[in-house]
Amino acid sequence: MSPPTDRSRMRTFLKSLSTRHEPPVDTVANLKAGFAAILGMAIVGKLAAMTGLPLLLAPLGATAGLLFGQPSSPLSQPINVMGGYLIGTIVCEAAFLAFPGDWLAAAVAVGVTIVLMRGLRVTHSPAAALPILGFGRGLHGIELFVVIFIGCVVLIALAMVIHNIPPKRDYPHRVE
Repeated sequence: MSPPTDRSRMRTFLKSLSTRHEPPVDTVANLKAGFAAILGMAIVGKLAAMTGLPLLLAPLGATAGLLFGQPSSPLSQPINVMGGYLIGTIVCEAAFLAFPGDWLAAAVAVGVTIVLMRGLRVTHSPAAALPILGFGRGLHGIELFVVIFIGCVVLIALAMVIHNIPPKRDYPHRVE
């Protein structure tokens, strides 16, 4: 057998870029996920308008994508969403106390958040964005915790309702 050529390695590499890792989705379930995300973010947006709280945050959009588009993912389970955001909030605040006003706080907090979420087995990747949000918007402490908590509760509650509408999805996963 001859060794692979640069051309064959390039073909293999290009093929790997086009490989789909997700199974095909049912059209009705896909449309339901999109509608649920619209509804969830609309509810959060309406609450933001009514309360004056900055509830429409980019990480919550990513959370909606996971909750409604990938409800069977471990990253979408309520313990992961709430636990990941709690860790992200605490680490964000600690980093900004340690490095006041410094961009390094955001970098350190992202890494520490990932390590703690993985170690505690409550990974929710959008929560790793909280330090960047805190640095960019100056959203910290109790206010950051409150707005994330409200957004998460709304989205998780809606996910529990939506996934019981046909086509039904098992959400949250139940341990038997």
